[in-house]
Amino acid sequence: MPTDCIPYRDTQYFSSLICDYLDEKNNLKPFYNRFPKLENFKAQIEDKQTSFSKETRTILTKALKNQYKDVDISSETLQNIEAINSENTFTITTGHQLNLFTGPLYFFYKIVSTINLCKQLKEEFPNQNFVPVYWMATEDHDFEEINYFNFKGKKVQWNRHASGAVGELNLDGLEAVFEAYKSQLNSAANAEELKQLFKAAYLKHDNLTDAMQYLVNKLFKAYGLVIVDGNDSSLKRLFIPHIKDELLNHTSYTKVSQANNALSNLNDNYKIQVNPRKINLFYIAEGLRERIIKIDEVFKVNNTDIGWSKSELLKHLDKVPERFSPNVIMRPLYQEVILPNLCYIGGGGELAYWLQLRSNFEAQNVVFPMLLLRNSVVLITGKQKEKLQKLNVSIEDLFLKQFDLGTKITTTISEIDLDFSPQKEHLKSQFKTLYKLAEQTDKSFLGAVRAQEKKQIKGLENLEKRLLKAQKRKINNHLSRVNEIQNELFPGQSLQERNTNFSEFYLDHGKELIPKLIQNLEPLNAEFLVLEI
Repeated sequence: MPTDCIPYRDTQYFSSLICDYLDEKNNLKPFYNRFPKLENFKAQIEDKQTSFSKETRTILTKALKNQYKDVDISSETLQNIEAINSENTFTITTGHQLNLFTGPLYFFYKIVSTINLCKQLKEEFPNQNFVPVYWMATEDHDFEEINYFNFKGKKVQWNRHASGAVGELNLDGLEAVFEAYKSQLNSAANAEELKQLFKAAYLKHDNLTDAMQYLVNKLFKAYGLVIVDGNDSSLKRLFIPHIKDELLNHTSYTKVSQANNALSNLNDNYKIQVNPRKINLFYIAEGLRERIIKIDEVFKVNNTDIGWSKSELLKHLDKVPERFSPNVIMRPLYQEVILPNLCYIGGGGELAYWLQLRSNFEAQNVVFPMLLLRNSVVLITGKQKEKLQKLNVSIEDLFLKQFDLGTKITTTISEIDLDFSPQKEHLKSQFKTLYKLAEQTDKSFLGAVRAQEKKQIKGLENLEKRLLKAQKRKINNHLSRVNEIQNELFPGQSLQERNTNFSEFYLDHGKELIPKLIQNLEPLNAEFLVLEI
């Protein structure tokens, strides 16, 4: 299966922070533990093995078996859950929101990257076991971020009132969504499979957590993927010491604030993804997920009448730890406390905020995982590739913004020179003579010369733009065909993986789609993949 790779920096779609991280710039090394290279995993395994207790393994294994009690579990996944109880088993983890019907394509790339890294590690370290984990973000409350997916340029959306943790939402209204989606599908075999998959996930379960667990298990159980729901009383109990520290000492606020300042001072282009609060915890109950705040000596749940004294709060925490929900600052710490994890695989934005967290992990005496950028992919058909070749356009060219792409193509194929640089240089040389003349006369004449030079250069630049525009009109048919392909591969002038749902490709490839991704995605190859399917 033909593939091409493009350096992430050359795509122009990744931040300078992430590109510098991938280049292993020295200034960023204090913000992560070990860079994700195969040879670095040995030391990471040793660190995690030493710090991760047998008791935690036992509690985690029991919790996972309970979470899977009503699921059609595969022998591969069951074997992986059982293996977690062994001290020579470790996890590789990715996480994601409960997007409707998995949301954009990169959801698949995250999980496939995780599965493939486990395979690669097993080959390198045959005496250890490596379990791929998908962490369901069941406690999130950003419903507007997850209530739709894009299918063939149209938004399939679930409209309803929502409050509290999204995982606990009932599935009212999804019958109408199913009918709307079904109407866009034909009656071919792959389309029927998609209908049945959506129907079984969303019309035959009681809440969004169960629906997502069913869907992801159905898609990836053959590869032994283990799905974790962190909204679990027994798992939250393991996190109680860190919750207490957060409530009473505000360690994460101090450490992450310091890290943010240090990152900002390194480079003005490094964007801070998340800012900590004094208390980085929510309180969750039925239909409720609100911040915990402290006012004077009283701990309160924001926008409610719920409140406690310090002693009351600690008793409540010991009684119902599941009510305490970590926010984006604390969730990574929670994950690493309860999992024997070596590496977190995420997108650029995720890794950017993980880089803010290392000092907090050190203060909490929790091993900081390796951070691996998930595989990024653009899927291209043979027909699209053939069209590009006929148009003499490379796939790398399509990463340009459409205006810049049009300019490059026009400049390349135009029969006349569209670059007025020689004329500008000639004009500047003429004005040098005028400057010398002005210096020999009245110096006030210098201003008039400068103004005239600026006017003349501006005039040439305007002519250059008009000539380019005229040439673009002349080859409009050629540019339209290029733009059509770019719009197919980069919908909305964005990356395909951030926009398109997997079902568009499932229609053509069916059950072969995931094996094709498994076959071609190499998680430790830090380049953008162009995959012909």
